[in-house]
Amino acid sequence: MDNLKGYKRTEIGVIPNDWKLVKVKDIGEVFTGKTPSTSKDIYWNGNIPFITPEDMTGGKYVYKTNRHVTIKGANKSGKILPPNTLLVVCIGSTVGKVALTYKKSVSNQQINSIICKEDVDHDYIYYAIAHKSYLLRNYSGVAAVPIVKKSLFEGFKIPLPERINEQKKIAEILSTVDKAIEKVDESIAKTERLKKGLMQKLLTEGIGHREFKETEIGMIPKEWKIIKLGDVCTQRKETILPKGKEKFVFIGLEHIEPGKIKTKSFSTNAEIKSAKFKFYSGDILYGKLRPYLDKAIVSEFGGICSTDLLVLNVNEEIYNKYFMVYVLHSKRFIRYAVSNTSGTNHPRTSWSAISTFKLVYPPLPEQKKIAEILSTTDNMLELLNEKKERLTKIKKGLMNVLLTGKIRVKV
Repeated sequence: MDNLKGYKRTEIGVIPNDWKLVKVKDIGEVFTGKTPSTSKDIYWNGNIPFITPEDMTGGKYVYKTNRHVTIKGANKSGKILPPNTLLVVCIGSTVGKVALTYKKSVSNQQINSIICKEDVDHDYIYYAIAHKSYLLRNYSGVAAVPIVKKSLFEGFKIPLPERINEQKKIAEILSTVDKAIEKVDESIAKTERLKKGLMQKLLTEGIGHREFKETEIGMIPKEWKIIKLGDVCTQRKETILPKGKEKFVFIGLEHIEPGKIKTKSFSTNAEIKSAKFKFYSGDILYGKLRPYLDKAIVSEFGGICSTDLLVLNVNEEIYNKYFMVYVLHSKRFIRYAVSNTSGTNHPRTSWSAISTFKLVYPPLPEQKKIAEILSTTDNMLELLNEKKERLTKIKKGLMNVLLTGKIRVKV
């Protein structure tokens, strides 16, 4: 790129000759928000969204906020921001996070806002700052609480095409990908709600039952029984101790996603430095540390795992392992496990505690059918998440070439 005609070198990289390197203060007015006094009710529970970094959930726009202010509260916040105002987090762990206001709003002191000039496209600036947000984070230094002072933020530089039509075209292309990602996100949320509803219904009502009975855990089908977890499951306590340079496949808590029943993440050639549990294909790995994190999977291979995971072996002659793992993900089990923890900073449950959990015992064929139905929704979620990952990679690639001018758009 350095040797191609039509480009120039700048302090943030090579850009086209007809682009400018501009400071944030040159593209619009910059404001820092404020939080009205929380002790005065006249400032709160109005109709104007009060935006904090927590409300900037990753989408392009902030559609919802946890709190709202009145007109008096908005005036105390320093500035009522019009729609399409750029929001950039400049204090806290999420420095560099970017979003746009959807409607008239105010923000707190962690956020700097930019109201762009007429000859600057707000959508383009949104993508340009998001693309270079890692540079903005470098401005925050090494303080315990990262902070980018307003004066530094105003001097932050981004590349800008001189023609607003080119800015708009670049933003339009990236917005198209964002809209596709938003649709996938909506499908993911819808499928997660479907799975949640199916789990609630199938794990308590089963399939096609007409007669029910009252039990100590609630109404269940008449044909079902109640048993303890320890009646159909045992803890595998086989351990591996450090020995030479033998290598293993390793699964830790960090490799298991909440609510998932399988994992594709693990460490290979892990060197043992302390005792670890051994597990086999088909075992259930259950996270006993902070059980509210909802971590339990069926392993599809053998290896070793963290001692913060319980290795459970299901008697598959009477109980389906996939049905079991869905039971471990149920709200009732999570509440039970959480209520049977010890330790304050690192609360853990134990096999002796959860083995007494009372669970439903449908006929084995029905267990398998229920597990298959729930697995179908998990497969749908996996496909949707893979699609989102592909689109995210496409967006990242487009940002790399469009926001640097490596590929020029036709205007």
